[in-house]
Amino acid sequence: MIEIFEVTSSDEATLKLVNKLLPQLSKSAQPLTSCKLREMVQSTHVHLFFAQEGAEVLGMLSLVVFPIPTGIRAWVEDVIVDESARGKGVGRILSEYAIKAAKEKGALTVDLTSRPSRVAANHLYQKVGFQLRETNVYRFQHEL
Repeated sequence: MIEIFEVTSSDEATLKLVNKLLPQLSKSAQPLTSCKLREMVQSTHVHLFFAQEGAEVLGMLSLVVFPIPTGIRAWVEDVIVDESARGKGVGRILSEYAIKAAKEKGALTVDLTSRPSRVAANHLYQKVGFQLRETNVYRFQHEL
């Protein structure tokens, strides 16, 4: 049975699990440092969820919940299902859990983005109730 839990520890084992999954989302993703993981876990706005079956972590999802003048909003980021667990419904379970958690935290909306090339992910998000919006997404990227 797949269970979802919020990561509350920034120990080395958790860091290894996150860094095992990150390259499966993006080849350009830099490994997370223990300091960054600790910062994320201690944040009141960021909620990192793991999907686990038995002792094995199958995936993760980040939910960011934040207040703005028009209400509390939520954003889903970095949804990753381990290659070995794809097709088991892990992404659906994580997404549904994030939607429920956002609602419990008072969020009026939950948003996410997904590249069009991620056909299976886009199908999944629509299946769990996300609606494609007519909008432009812009990014300003600082040089590091």
